[in-house]
Amino acid sequence: MDSLLKKPSAWIPIVIPLIFFSYILLYIAIRGIPTPDPNADEGTLAHLFQLWLVLEPFMVGFFAITWLPQRPKEALFVLAIQIVAALAACAPVFLLHL
Repeated sequence: MDSLLKKPSAWIPIVIPLIFFSYILLYIAIRGIPTPDPNADEGTLAHLFQLWLVLEPFMVGFFAITWLPQRPKEALFVLAIQIVAALAACAPVFLLHL
């Protein structure tokens, strides 16, 4: 029996938030915490982050609808990882008001 984590519908919603999380940490490490400028555009990566915020629930929902009925125990474990990854990516943005 092959692991659910090998399915693209499982690992893509985990990898994308981790990429954003690492980008945010790298940005803070290099440039520090930016002061918000209400007149400035956030930039391309901020817009990509916003798009990801909209798409992530759909990706997680697709995984849940597809795999929860077939393999509930494994699917709940993967869903927990997906949710933790998404919260990890969102945490610096909301805690530091970036």
